Amino acid sequence: MPRTSLVALSVTALLAVAGCSAPDKAASSALPDVQFPELSLQTLQDATKELSSDAYEGRAPGTAGEEKTLAYLIRQFEAAGLQPGNDGKWTQDVPLVEITAKNATPLTFTGGKTPVTLQYAKDYVAFSYRVQPKTEVKDSDVVFVGYGINAPEKGWNDYAGLDVKGKTVIILVNDPDWQTKEAKGEFNGRAMTYYGRWTYKYEEAARQGAAAALIVHDTEPAAYGWNVVESSNTGTQYLADSQNGGADQTAANGWIQLGKAKELFASAGQDFDKLREAAGKKGFKAVPLTGVKASLGFDNAITKKLSHNVVGILPGAKRPDEYVLYTAHWDHLGRCTPVNGDGICNGAVDNATGTAALITLAQAYQKAGAPDRSVVFVAVTAEESGLLGSEYYAANPIFPLAQTVGGVNMDALNPNGPAKDIVVVGRGKSELDTYLEKIAKAANVTIVDEPTPEKGFYYRSDHFSFAKRGVPFFNFGAGQDLVEGGTDAGKKASEDYEKNRYHAPADEYAAIKNWDGMLADLKLFYAAGRMLASTDAWPNWVKGDEFRAARDKSRPTK
Repeated sequence: MPRTSLVALSVTALLAVAGCSAPDKAASSALPDVQFPELSLQTLQDATKELSSDAYEGRAPGTAGEEKTLAYLIRQFEAAGLQPGNDGKWTQDVPLVEITAKNATPLTFTGGKTPVTLQYAKDYVAFSYRVQPKTEVKDSDVVFVGYGINAPEKGWNDYAGLDVKGKTVIILVNDPDWQTKEAKGEFNGRAMTYYGRWTYKYEEAARQGAAAALIVHDTEPAAYGWNVVESSNTGTQYLADSQNGGADQTAANGWIQLGKAKELFASAGQDFDKLREAAGKKGFKAVPLTGVKASLGFDNAITKKLSHNVVGILPGAKRPDEYVLYTAHWDHLGRCTPVNGDGICNGAVDNATGTAALITLAQAYQKAGAPDRSVVFVAVTAEESGLLGSEYYAANPIFPLAQTVGGVNMDALNPNGPAKDIVVVGRGKSELDTYLEKIAKAANVTIVDEPTPEKGFYYRSDHFSFAKRGVPFFNFGAGQDLVEGGTDAGKKASEDYEKNRYHAPADEYAAIKNWDGMLADLKLFYAAGRMLASTDAWPNWVKGDEFRAARDKSRPTK
């Protein structure tokens, strides 16, 4: 789903860190000292005010607002002493594709005891990642593949011994142990892993050669109702364009209602509930729905646009070929549904503040002098359309990911005032935990666990594009226990933002009343990146983490 809840979490209690394993005392003692510099509040305010003004029309990719944004960021990066990051250029082209499904037929399953028909939007949704004018799946064999997971590090493969080329796979949402109350187990229990995300399930189905991948919607493990599925998947979908036009993807991806899934399985002579229970145990074998054929079709309206990431670099003093990244998305929603006559979604907090933070931190780094490693500042596009700018950079890195130590992602700084705590999303994943603990101790703030790990927020912001390719990333901000007013004040302020300003025209510069919390965030961001850039260590994911294999394959060996 689009990140409809993520910024609310970012503001209410965000510290999404790619990793928080048990502390390693030896590693901790070797970490550089924490530095908290003086940062320019004036720069942060000026840049936020400029980027969120009506002149930028909400900073939608591919618009005049993008042109203004790029020009402003280039001027500011250059004035801050950065060098162009892309072989003498300040920008990286990001080709985008808009695909809108139209004229969808019903999804039909034939060959069972009785035909089963699903109506578009009401009973199923589907879309395509293939850039082609028409999508058709006709008389495709149907296979239930459980949770659709292939995790070698866990000895788990729902596709073992199975050939699904040209077939339609039915997949369960979330992880096999999602009902576990604690964040413990094969797949971290109630704390969702990437294997539980719908994006992974489509990716794995494509790798297996499936024609179509259909996820069974169930509100509790999905963490959202069918209304969210319907609204998010029946309109325009956004992709980063590729050379093969998505030819390596499934022809169709989608969701089906739980009740219709049960009806389908009964028609095939199977008990859905029993198979779902069996799929939660290691060693589960996929079950073909013998004789059942799936058919669906829809047209695709296709529009191509060119957007851009902005990239600046401060070369390292000792090891310039090793890189630490700072990322923030510059885009927002552009023109949107008017409220009281205002039809521009300015995105002041989300994410003019994060983009302004890039400029502010670049100034601070230049003033302090280059650290040992190079520091790269990347303002990415199309986050609001599905992390497309960061995904494009990570898939086409300007600086090799094998030489990228880690990074810090900044998405919506804290407008509520300084807090006494930071909330960790994804705790227990990587060796960055030792850095975080040292930073928190120096800043005199408390680390607390994520309250809703089952919602998978770790996989919904730009840092994830790098994490899934093995690069550990910080992404953090303040918790709810405010210095002034405590948790009651923090909760009230967060709820007010989510209700009245998030993804709405009211998210404007004038609505930001407190900048102290943002400066507090920025000092932590600076410390995290500076520590990574001042050591010769290469943080890794903990053993058994879903991203460990990618890091082990790519990172330099000493």
